[in-house]
Amino acid sequence: MELASDIVGTVGVACFLTAYFLLENGRLTHTSGHYLSLNLAGALLVMLSLLVDWNLPAFLLEAAWAMITLYGLYKHIYLPKRKP
Repeated sequence: MELASDIVGTVGVACFLTAYFLLENGRLTHTSGHYLSLNLAGALLVMLSLLVDWNLPAFLLEAAWAMITLYGLYKHIYLPKRKP
């Protein structure tokens, strides 16, 4: 179970790093759906891995990261439709 948790967490970290690299490389913008989706996937996967090897501060950080990313996705998906 711990090995699976490590793999899930590592994939989550890879999502974060990929998103950040693509942002810095100019291939994504901080408001793009792909960037936000990679960030959300990273946060959720790391949170899932923390359920096996509990660390409260890390879990709170990832939960906050996921909530901020959900807000960004909301803005990306719903707010452009509301503009006149």
